[in-house]
Amino acid sequence: MQLSTDIHNYYEKLVIDYIAHNKLDDKYDDEFLADMCCIVLNQLPSKYIRHEVDMAFYLPQAERYEMEMQVREAIGRALEFMNSRENRE
Repeated sequence: MQLSTDIHNYYEKLVIDYIAHNKLDDKYDDEFLADMCCIVLNQLPSKYIRHEVDMAFYLPQAERYEMEMQVREAIGRALEFMNSRENRE
């Protein structure tokens, strides 16, 4: 078993999906997005999985919606924090 490839945090997928859906990768460079992802993921709980299909099949819709809301709010806070720091520099 290799931990780095066999197990991952499901919130990582939700964050990447949010970035892609909202085209944040068109607005910000890779360095900014990597820093933002670290800030966002540190705000969220961990939800470790081995296979995406496990979450798709077993995750209730209400829980998925709550997780997506947590991601949206964490990204909003991270962007606010990072943009305020850039404006000060």
